[in-house]
Amino acid sequence: MKICGVELTGNDAVVCLLNYDKQQFNLPECRVRKLSLPKDHTRHDLLQFQQAFAQLMGDYKVDSVAIRGRMPKGKFAGGAISFKLEAALQLMANLEVRLLTPSEIKATLAENPLVIPFADTGLKGFQEGAFTVAYAAHM
Repeated sequence: MKICGVELTGNDAVVCLLNYDKQQFNLPECRVRKLSLPKDHTRHDLLQFQQAFAQLMGDYKVDSVAIRGRMPKGKFAGGAISFKLEAALQLMANLEVRLLTPSEIKATLAENPLVIPFADTGLKGFQEGAFTVAYAAHM
């Protein structure tokens, strides 16, 4: 099963593909590390973002998308734009999209620690959040 982990930060959706097949994880190559929403945030921009994301998921035959949830209030609250991005992803047809809260991710990682350190994955540092979401979704 191939899952795309997504971490929303500002105008960007940072992505990481993680495949679990025959009791083994692997990180498929992906031509995109993050998708960005232009500064205008118009309806047209959101539709383009949604279409680009859907195309990426179709190209790589992704089974499911897991998004790292953000807090609506408080010190670690997500921005309004990231909630727009989240809605655009959740409303995509023909794709299972689910949210994982930071506490769910933390509990999953406590029960099922990562098999290798993140530094050994070959991913960029900014993709760590998306990677952990994808890993937690597999567990």
